Amino acid sequence: TRQGILDHLWKYLRHCIVRIYVTGQTGFSVIRILWVNTGKRTEFKIVDTSSMLASKIMAGLQFSRVRTQFIALAILLSLTLGFVGCGEDDNELTVYSSRTSSLVQPLLEQYAADTGTNINVKYASTASIVATLLEEGSNARPDVVYLADPAGWALLSEEKFLSELPDNLLNKVDKRFRSTEGEWVGLSGRSKVVVYNTETIDPNTDLPQSIMDFTDPKWKGRIGWAPTHGEWQITPMAIRIEKGEEAARSWLEGVKANQPRVYPNLISIVYAAGQGEIDVGFVNHYYVPRFVKEEGPDFGARNHYLGKGDPGAVIDVAAVGIIKSTENQDTAERFVEYMLSSEAQTYFAEQTHEYPLSAGVRPSGDLPPLDSLDPPDINPAELSQLQATLKMLRDADIIP
Repeated sequence: TRQGILDHLWKYLRHCIVRIYVTGQTGFSVIRILWVNTGKRTEFKIVDTSSMLASKIMAGLQFSRVRTQFIALAILLSLTLGFVGCGEDDNELTVYSSRTSSLVQPLLEQYAADTGTNINVKYASTASIVATLLEEGSNARPDVVYLADPAGWALLSEEKFLSELPDNLLNKVDKRFRSTEGEWVGLSGRSKVVVYNTETIDPNTDLPQSIMDFTDPKWKGRIGWAPTHGEWQITPMAIRIEKGEEAARSWLEGVKANQPRVYPNLISIVYAAGQGEIDVGFVNHYYVPRFVKEEGPDFGARNHYLGKGDPGAVIDVAAVGIIKSTENQDTAERFVEYMLSSEAQTYFAEQTHEYPLSAGVRPSGDLPPLDSLDPPDINPAELSQLQATLKMLRDADIIP
């Protein structure tokens, strides 16, 4: 049968493919294939007037279960046109990532091309990844977990999901940015900042010295926040760690009383500040450099670093750990080593505008040096107090 032929074709070709991407655009869907060994990409546009093909394919099908005549045709055309340098390769790795694909997919593709590794990446939020692992239990499927924020590490450690990383990997990163138990290691860092609109705010005279001062009624209607977003929740979490729960609850109530505009994520806050919708917001540092790079120096928002040990200047890290049940320990360790290499760290510096944490790579552009930021004395491992933070937000009727 046609389906039987496609199944047989897939069983053979999946060893040659790093990843298939299917995305929907107006009037057509795009299939992108990345091939092992050559690292070449093949792209096909399939006429799809309903613009539903991509969503139908991606809604419930895992990487190894793709079954569509369009993708089979794309693979056959790739072979016929000579785009593929294909061969059997058992070097496979499964990664669960809460970093968004737009930020890290190019780097993961480069890793796959450089090493010939057949890499399968599942993208989801940190909370979703942790929930999935708890459900999978001892049958956990990933080899590596790559989390955008520290919130998930404590529970994964408590439930004994993580293996201890070898010293040669841990020692590539400062002790401040890795697990005290050796179970995860930071790959890139980001500082919390106050983003401000350049038309309405003079940072030298208008901005307060502390994140705590944004409860002042003069900020009513001028603040943007994203209380449902995991990265934003690190700010009240840091306040709770530094100042205590009562102070954190008071801050949340005070900012809420100032009727902040609500946004779904940090990048939306930065865009809103640039457009003059808000005067200030609490975000990660790296969004403004990206907007300036894309839109030019006239982009209407800039960063203000609080420093002075203020909880609004906390630094957190995106980090990676290896699942204890993996059968690909060596491959997983090589992946971690690659992500700590100068090539990957340069990618974080130049492409995502984060702070490199390894290989002596310096931050790009005009970012202040990491050692000059004067953040609070909070280890990223402490920024895993998610449940307590969520309870504060719910008690204040800020999130459902």
